[in-house]
Amino acid sequence: MTRPPLPPFTDETAAHKARLAEDAWNSRDPARVALAYTPDSQWRNRAEFITGREQIAAFLTRKWARELDYRLIKQVWAHAGDRIAVRFAYEYHDDSGQWFRAYGNENWQFDDDGLMMIRIASINEHPIAADERAFFWPLGRRPDDHPGLTAMGF
Repeated sequence: MTRPPLPPFTDETAAHKARLAEDAWNSRDPARVALAYTPDSQWRNRAEFITGREQIAAFLTRKWARELDYRLIKQVWAHAGDRIAVRFAYEYHDDSGQWFRAYGNENWQFDDDGLMMIRIASINEHPIAADERAFFWPLGRRPDDHPGLTAMGF
């Protein structure tokens, strides 16, 4: 199974790969997202270490059960060969209605088939008031005409 675009990445293909990842995560479908990773993919997500698609899907199921109305934007920071670094921001609320915005960076490494082998994420978040929200598109894929992180001043 291949997941184009394939390494080595150009500016264009790295941006496309990041957008595909953003679209998948905004689907909030753990099984769909997990298919973008190698069967033995290694993750570090904050203080959690995850191995393989089954653990990835379980992690994402837990995540999106508590991070409600989740909306994410990713942007390429740098790339070389089979690696891409992205920065991201996402918003969600918990079951009490408190909104949060998270910011972070991810380092990705891909195999020759375009599947992610390694994902290292560093994430910080803080509570925000509902009127401080910035991500308002309908749940799912961010519209093509919606500004990215730089245009939004993030």
